Amino acid sequence: MSILFAQLAIFAGLVSFLTCLFVKKYGAKFGLIDKPGHRKIHVVPIPTGGGLGIWFGTLLPFALLTVVALGYSPETGAVFGIPASRFPEFVATHIGGVASRLDRLWTLLGLGSILVVLGTLDDRKGLPWQTRLGVEFLVAIAAVACGWRATFFVEYPWITWIVSVFWIVGLINSFNMLDNMDALSGGVATICALFLAAVAFLFAPNPISGEPQYFLGGFLVALAGAILGFLALNRPPAKMFMGDGGAYFIGFLLATTTLSITFVGESTPKTAIFVPICVLATPLYDTISVVIVRLHHHKSPFEGDKNHYSHRLVALGLSKTQAVATIYLTTAICATGALYLYQVGFGFALLVFVQTALILSLVAILEFAARKKIREMSESEKLDEKGSEKSDSKD
Repeated sequence: MSILFAQLAIFAGLVSFLTCLFVKKYGAKFGLIDKPGHRKIHVVPIPTGGGLGIWFGTLLPFALLTVVALGYSPETGAVFGIPASRFPEFVATHIGGVASRLDRLWTLLGLGSILVVLGTLDDRKGLPWQTRLGVEFLVAIAAVACGWRATFFVEYPWITWIVSVFWIVGLINSFNMLDNMDALSGGVATICALFLAAVAFLFAPNPISGEPQYFLGGFLVALAGAILGFLALNRPPAKMFMGDGGAYFIGFLLATTTLSITFVGESTPKTAIFVPICVLATPLYDTISVVIVRLHHHKSPFEGDKNHYSHRLVALGLSKTQAVATIYLTTAICATGALYLYQVGFGFALLVFVQTALILSLVAILEFAARKKIREMSESEKLDEKGSEKSDSKD
């Protein structure tokens, strides 16, 4: 079974990689090129649109699976007349379940595709933030209306609606904001997807059947594989960028998947409801901290700058590669804590959640303190320069 999922990831990755190569070669003709600027860290034009590779790498495996599922006959147990026994045992066993989920699958991928188009248009022409945010909210509302919403033991459905919409929009923008250094957003998304897949496979059985949540876990494995195919071209020094379309797509799928996985059941502790927050703590921390910094400097939260988590680590003296590796480790540490939520009682689960918050708080204190010192040293150097200029003018 594990071999089948590994094959799924490899296939998604290969499709993504080949699509990225195609977009890299011909994308510039359609304006898919990221030029250097005052907020950019690259100094030469880099092809963008790698998100199209992630999108197609995710879609194609499920398109092929859909063809097989549509040919499935519940009466005969055959696929296009071919006995299901000729297929791998796992496929033969679960093809009926896949067929029953096709409407939901393609609704999700269709909504994600809208965001890919939105982000690609923004990469090409630059759309106003009001337009982007408006479409994101419409897509999020549509997703929640179709059933992707949180359930966390509250009596008022309107609360779960609001929380779910903002959760989706928040993660869409989190992974877009995190896409500011080579291999950063894609790498963090891969780590998050694989940890969530581990939860679906190993820790949170389907409350009805008692079996692992194979479909959702497989979906996340395919997404991770597609991202890895893109990362082959995005690793430092990047030969291609993801673009907003890819970041929106990744954030949306991770958000809706966390709203689909049943984290809590009769055999699992209720504290497992915190699993998505722990797994996705790092991108959420980056978004929240950046917004706070921008508001503190009386800037719009939607105005880009170099105050992201990764930029602050570089300001500490880390190289860009070291900064990205540090964020990978932070993501993995917080996500590992999430897995312990299934092994301990309420008291220790609360400690895991608090530990995650303390880790990020420690990071925040260190990086902001260092950034303040660097800013003070910079201002001091400017004053010294002005003083020397006055001295020179007197001479």
